[in-house]
Formats: sequence, C-alpha cells, structure tokens
Amino acid sequence: MKSKTQLKKQAKRKTEPLLVETLRMALLQKAWFPLASLLSGPTRKYTSVNLDELEKKTKEGDTVVVPGKVLGAGEISKKIRVCALGFSNSAREKLKRVKGEVILISEEIKQNPKAQGVKIIS
Repeated sequence: MKSKTQLKKQAKRKTEPLLVETLRMALLQKAWFPLASLLSGPTRKYTSVNLDELEKKTKEGDTVVVPGKVLGAGEISKKIRVCALGFSNSAREKLKRVKGEVILISEEIKQNPKAQGVKIIS
C-alpha cells in the first residue's frame, strides 16, 4: 500500500473536481486509504463494472464501492447500495427499478467515515 505522502503527491496531479474532492475526503479517513490508493493512480486503471458482475459478487443489502463507472449491461435483482464515480443512464435506471441506492463515493465517505460494511469491487 502507498504511503499518505505518495497519495497526496499523486492526488495533486488530478484535475477533475469531483475526483479531487473524493480523494481529499478519502485521505482524511484511514479506513478509506485502499480506495484512495486506487483513485490516485492512472484513470485508465479505473474499473468499469457491469450490473451482471455486481449481481454475481453481491448479496442483498450490500454496500458496494466501484472505483470507476457502473455500466448497464446485464440485469440485477438485488436491492444493493452502489457507490461509484459515475453511472450510465441504463445502470442508474435498472438499480432504481429494484429499489437499489445510487450514490457518489464522496457522499458515502461523508455518511460512513469508518467504511463499515463496504465492499470495494475493482
């Protein structure tokens, strides 16, 4: 795992405001360091996850963090809480149809600073 100093140096190179804010918040909470490590790296290494993959890797009621974008390929039948940097329109609609929650990572860090019950899918 990278040190806090290394993460701060890498975070300074980021220009996208939402990502910069998310990184800043993740660096303030020790429990979110693994996510900060992923987000401080190159954007080409961010993951894009389809709904069918979330269906396979989660249980009903899970809170899942995707360091990247959630795409709408596949179907989902579970009510889960998905936190990501971005969502496709179809993924957002399908998650809302099954009463799942769709929120940004920065909002999850505010609501759950200790990262309790959070599963990072990368």
